[in-house]
Amino acid sequence: MEVMTHSSAFLLPTISDDHHPSLNYALIVLNQHLPKFTPLIWKHAKIRVCADGGANRVYDEMPLLFPHENALDVRQRYKPDVIKGDLDSVRREVLDFYARLGTKVVDECHDQDTTDLHKCVAYICDITPDLDKSSLCILVAGALGGRFDHEAGNLNVLYRFSTIRVILLSDDCLIYLLPSTHCHEIYIQSSIEGPHCGLIPIGKPSGSTTTTGLQWDLTDMEMSFGGLISTSNIVKGGKVTVRSSSDLLWTISIKRA
Repeated sequence: MEVMTHSSAFLLPTISDDHHPSLNYALIVLNQHLPKFTPLIWKHAKIRVCADGGANRVYDEMPLLFPHENALDVRQRYKPDVIKGDLDSVRREVLDFYARLGTKVVDECHDQDTTDLHKCVAYICDITPDLDKSSLCILVAGALGGRFDHEAGNLNVLYRFSTIRVILLSDDCLIYLLPSTHCHEIYIQSSIEGPHCGLIPIGKPSGSTTTTGLQWDLTDMEMSFGGLISTSNIVKGGKVTVRSSSDLLWTISIKRA
């Protein structure tokens, strides 16, 4: 089975990662509290998309991350490339401010069957050439916290776009999908993440999961809701491997600066 490698090097000031030397990062900002490291991943991203009210968060909260700078200067420096969604949450003055700076506004109010995150991921995939999909990694800021139904919708997007690397981020943790089509090698950036982690079979039960590199490794273990799930586990070193008969969610804590 083919091996898929993973790393959180995008949380480092300078990406130097032998495991993902050619990943192209995109950033989606949702309408939730901005993680403290948002300016860092903004810098790494080649395209920055605000999902509807996520534009409010960038406008209101980015200046708070630079308290000694002029708020207008910060807002002009952190200008999203695109604001996309049904536009029922973004404030008019925010929309007008970024539109004057050249931000593209895409109104998807006709589509009420998908979430704003789904719309933004689909947009990024549409503008990415097919040959570049394997190197695409979409970081989603503000994906966790707030209303649980929103969080569940964000987790569902990981399954809807299971062939694309999509990473949900908050100040406290990150989450991404480990498709069962691959064996997985997760390289731990111990200066910024861990040690607490988990493997969760949300899509369907896992008939067999085997890991290495965890405090409590699994060996051909069945996992399901109503049975065993691997929460509050701990990474032991610099590499974790996972092989499972079903898709799993991987989550690991992010250390506060």
